[in-house]
Amino acid sequence: MARRKKVYEGKAKILYEGPEPGTLVQYFKDDATAFNAEKRATVEGKGVLNNRLSEFFMTGLNAVGVPTHFIRRLNMREQLIRAVEIIPLEVVVRNVAAGSISKRLGIAEGTPLPRPIVEFYYKDDALGDPMVAEEHIIAFGWASQQDLDDMISLALRVNDFLSGLMLGVGIKLVDFKIEIGRIWENEYMRLIIADEISPDSCRLWDMETGQKLDKDVFRRDLGNLADAYTEVARRLGVMPQREPGITKPTLIN
Repeated sequence: MARRKKVYEGKAKILYEGPEPGTLVQYFKDDATAFNAEKRATVEGKGVLNNRLSEFFMTGLNAVGVPTHFIRRLNMREQLIRAVEIIPLEVVVRNVAAGSISKRLGIAEGTPLPRPIVEFYYKDDALGDPMVAEEHIIAFGWASQQDLDDMISLALRVNDFLSGLMLGVGIKLVDFKIEIGRIWENEYMRLIIADEISPDSCRLWDMETGQKLDKDVFRRDLGNLADAYTEVARRLGVMPQREPGITKPTLIN
């Protein structure tokens, strides 16, 4: 597909104008970032893995009635998606204590939570994506109470789907982050899953060994990030063999 006008570039993806009104082309980069981009690296082939994995998860969600922006994969690094109005919130679902919740509340990593916990974070890199309460969201007009109820429902449905999928291949879904967007169909507005679902946005642990198979491998210098993502793809049958050109990370000064 011929390159079109760039609409937006983030840490891990670039959005281009789509071939038809209401569509975008989402390109997955090889960049890896952590700690609000203070740590950066290039992991050759990471974009290929995340493109294929996000396609797999989004296609599965669409099939079980959870609406997403995904239309189809175009090539190894690009997919065609519906253009949406992104709600400026990251929605995090936690099944097991890890990362920031362990630091905030002093809960040991690996502690199962009594039920899935849904958290909201305001999307603003300059502020470090702070955690916000539902009262903040409604007061500042980022979403309505009905939006919040629908977002929580969508997030828990994604959690059920991903948890079962991962359980079947010996992986524990510790937590994950999604973004949600608005689309209009005539006069009717609805919410759909947007952005991506990949090991960049999930914590995934091997159920037997506890080995981390997500971006914590990069955050904590635990090994080769491409190997971890490739293992997830292999278990899910997405990419049974290692793709050419996927190598160890090259740090960026």
